Amino acid sequence: MPNFVYAPPLSPWLDIIYQDEAIIVLNKPNGLLSVPGRLPEHNDSIASRVCQQYPEANIVHRLDMATSGILLMALTKQAQSHISRQFQQRTTNKHYLARLEGIPTGDRGSVDLPMRCDWPNRPRQIIDFELGKSALTHWQIIAKDEVNNVATVKLKPVTGRTHQLRLHMQALGTAILGDEFYASSVGVKATSHLQLHAAMLEITHPLTNEVIKFTAPSPF
Repeated sequence: MPNFVYAPPLSPWLDIIYQDEAIIVLNKPNGLLSVPGRLPEHNDSIASRVCQQYPEANIVHRLDMATSGILLMALTKQAQSHISRQFQQRTTNKHYLARLEGIPTGDRGSVDLPMRCDWPNRPRQIIDFELGKSALTHWQIIAKDEVNNVATVKLKPVTGRTHQLRLHMQALGTAILGDEFYASSVGVKATSHLQLHAAMLEITHPLTNEVIKFTAPSPF
């Protein structure tokens, strides 16, 4: 991204949804990195903020800088391995909310398109049927604004590829509003930031083995 200046939001410093001795669950704002970037000026992130208070904390999954919503960190090594395994084995349950530039055909569907990094233009991703890794997203319309030609959708990624939801919605012909990589110039300017929010995450708690569900209200 040329001319990119990292200016992460500072308030609230941490929006904690839930915390116990094993995990901490946060509502990450748009514009804050999940983990520190390579450059010193990109050091501020939700992980580094949590680690200032809990040095043992470890990240178990990530959200794009531009995506808001639920992010979980483990506070012990045992919790980290337990939850990481759940993500790897796809036993977690999660969904996102997004506002789209356009209204998809039908009320629900799936996008099953393999993808890989577009190396000369990274972090952009591209659909590639030869070299891409499998990627599957289920979508469902939950609201339509026919006047402005905008749909609000619930997105359930089965796989967890970088930019998967963003690229798959573009492949439908309805990119996510505010997406500087995949939306049209009109769609980028229509809002101040990416309209993609991690709204729900369900995991098996590493200590109790009970299924526990977290939600964070959508900012849009």
